[in-house]
Amino acid sequence: MEQNELLARLDRLESTEAIRQLAGKYSLSLDMRDLDAHVGLFAPDIRVGGGKTGRAELKAWVDDTLRHQFTGTSHHIGQHIIEFTDPDHAIGVVYSKNEHETGAEWVIMQMLYWDDYERIDGEWYFRRRLPCYWYATDLNKPPIGDMKMRWPGREPYQGTFHDLFPSWQEFWRQAPDHDTLPEVAEPQPLDGFLKGMRRGAPTPKIRVR
Repeated sequence: MEQNELLARLDRLESTEAIRQLAGKYSLSLDMRDLDAHVGLFAPDIRVGGGKTGRAELKAWVDDTLRHQFTGTSHHIGQHIIEFTDPDHAIGVVYSKNEHETGAEWVIMQMLYWDDYERIDGEWYFRRRLPCYWYATDLNKPPIGDMKMRWPGREPYQGTFHDLFPSWQEFWRQAPDHDTLPEVAEPQPLDGFLKGMRRGAPTPKIRVR
């Protein structure tokens, strides 16, 4: 193996671990309300929305969200898929199951994050983090049926958990012919699994709070 190839593979391993640490640090800093540590995980010029950018704007937005909606939270991260688009950029999906103390109700949630990561001056940061929700509901009220986002005191709405991937709609739209075997596509390349599942679909409009 050539030295340059070996160094590139080592860099990829170290970068993968650094990105994986971002997800864990995100959950811990959010749940412990260390907002300086939290916003430091994002690129310095992070876009916050409404034409606002930067960590100070992000800190103000997160503070307002946490202070007025929740008393306490706990984010439990699950599987994490990371794919590199070049040595300094990557995308990823992280599953997260969360708990929220909100008023008189204990709200549980299932979601995933669609992430963009960027290495800046040798450090990995979140460039963008899109929360895609499946459900949010009181612990004692299973979210059966449509409109699974059921926050206390708000009208229920539909989450975007499945909207990133066209396969969800395709599965329910195309019932199999049980008289013939189905066609099977070729496996996706190692660093193209997420891209293959997305199939160029547009990013859904995310309602974050």
